[in-house]
Amino acid sequence: MTSSFAASSSVLAAVTFLYGLAALFYWICWIFKTPSFGRMATVAAIAGVLGNWAGFGLRWWESHQMDIGRIPLSNLYESLVFFGLVTMTVYLFVEFQYRFRALGAFVASLSFLALAYASLPGSGDGTIRPLLPALQSNWLTAHVATCFLGYAAFALAFGLAHLYLLKKSDHALGTVLGADLGAVVAVVSGLLLGKRISSAFFMLLAAFFLGLAFFALASWLFTHLLKPRMDRLVNHLADKLPDSGTLDELMHQSILFGFLFLSAGIITGAVWANSAWGRYWSWDPKETWSLITWFAYAIFLHMRLVRGWHGAKTAYCAVFGFFCVLFTWFGVNLLPGLHSYA
Repeated sequence: MTSSFAASSSVLAAVTFLYGLAALFYWICWIFKTPSFGRMATVAAIAGVLGNWAGFGLRWWESHQMDIGRIPLSNLYESLVFFGLVTMTVYLFVEFQYRFRALGAFVASLSFLALAYASLPGSGDGTIRPLLPALQSNWLTAHVATCFLGYAAFALAFGLAHLYLLKKSDHALGTVLGADLGAVVAVVSGLLLGKRISSAFFMLLAAFFLGLAFFALASWLFTHLLKPRMDRLVNHLADKLPDSGTLDELMHQSILFGFLFLSAGIITGAVWANSAWGRYWSWDPKETWSLITWFAYAIFLHMRLVRGWHGAKTAYCAVFGFFCVLFTWFGVNLLPGLHSYA
């Protein structure tokens, strides 16, 4: 049995618009230093979060109306909706606590892209279907919710990394921007190559090297050829940001928060796997990349504690770790495995 989920999809479509509007207002507020747009951005973000909670709850209610009765956390569409929900909820807490809105430009943009991607045809299964028998467990809620709370915190750390590098105005910003553009090229080329290369492995390999080549080129342009112009832009954008020490500590706290919830997600996932398939770990691609992501952040936290890593090193780790998160979430779905349904 399936459903067209007209009510919840209409609400979530409005949420997508609100997140896009919030992102636009946050960027205008930051670039043009207009507090009125900042207030409008916050209002749009709050309205978006309330709508997101409503759409999430309505989809849950619709599943009960269909005698399915499951929390909407079982496929890519629902994970994108939930990511936008928890990311913007956590961000608003940070905004009200620390009273600066520049981070909202990054976070609202990510949440908007998540919900916009969810609405694209073929990007996710938006219909409400019963869970596979092996997945019908209360561990679903604990596993997915904890993982995505971790993802939300890592998204905040990703945005804070860019703000920190803007504040410091050093060559590391050009490298990170190059990495961002390289990742975009890798994703776009992967989508295009997927229509021409039947092997998922070779498609991922080709997309990776194309992204790597573009990363090298863009980093060189940003750190050498475009540096004078970048310096002027950076000085303008960094003017109203908190001091670098505050941004560094916020990055660390976000990574630590995300690491704790990712750890809880891996543990609950292992328990769920044992109840569903009779084994705690099977080296499925998503399990393997979850472990790689966990180690990426664990190494950083260890080096910060033992070697005193901070500043640009923290920013690099936040960016690299979030790329690992994105591949764990999206990239491995192209590979066969027990998690291919997600």
